[in-house]
Amino acid sequence: MKEFKIVNNIEEMGRAGAAVIAAAIREKPDLVLGLATGSSPISLYKELIRMHKEEGLDFSKVRTVNLDEYVGLTADHPQSYRAFMNENLFNHVNIDINNTHLPDGMAENLDEEVAGYDKLVGELGGIEVQVLGIGPNGHIGFNEPSDEFSNHTLVVPLTNETIEANSRFFSGADEVPRKAITLDIKHIMQAKQIVLVATKNKEAILREALQGKITPQVPASVLQMHHAVVVVFSAEE
Repeated sequence: MKEFKIVNNIEEMGRAGAAVIAAAIREKPDLVLGLATGSSPISLYKELIRMHKEEGLDFSKVRTVNLDEYVGLTADHPQSYRAFMNENLFNHVNIDINNTHLPDGMAENLDEEVAGYDKLVGELGGIEVQVLGIGPNGHIGFNEPSDEFSNHTLVVPLTNETIEANSRFFSGADEVPRKAITLDIKHIMQAKQIVLVATKNKEAILREALQGKITPQVPASVLQMHHAVVVVFSAEE
């Protein structure tokens, strides 16, 4: 663990997180950027868009790798993570859409898909800066509580807690997919730098993850072992 920032609100959280990413892009224009979805990173993406439009932050050579995608949703489904990224970042900056990568939740052979995604990350040279949120049960990506930390991209069943948490994005819990493809803990931990953003409602699980026992039952606890994590915590939900 390297840095913990407490800010007043979600907008400040976004600015603080985006500042780290922008500095990395300016230093290395063809940065491999790991991206996350969910509500927590939205303010960070809004700030990156502002920096692009008002300060000329250049995404033209940036390569991105998303953590996960729902199994069974087409890329154009409004709740797919491809649609989320298009709406919240890609459509608003000068990124080459061919340089943006997410798992294919509609792949006919999911084993081949996860193996191919592992290979892709390797061919890109690994993730250099990884954006993370944290789930109510401590998951990062869709790496749910389990008996061991994952070491390869995988298809995971979502826990009832995660399904309930994500139901706010759908018409109800019944519509939330039951499985997802997720990048594993190994790839997350191999990122050169991690930026984790979290809001007040995640305070208890964040404290457990960062100060408690390192255990795959709280997947985010593994971040205690990473050498370059910036945590930005908003005192506002």
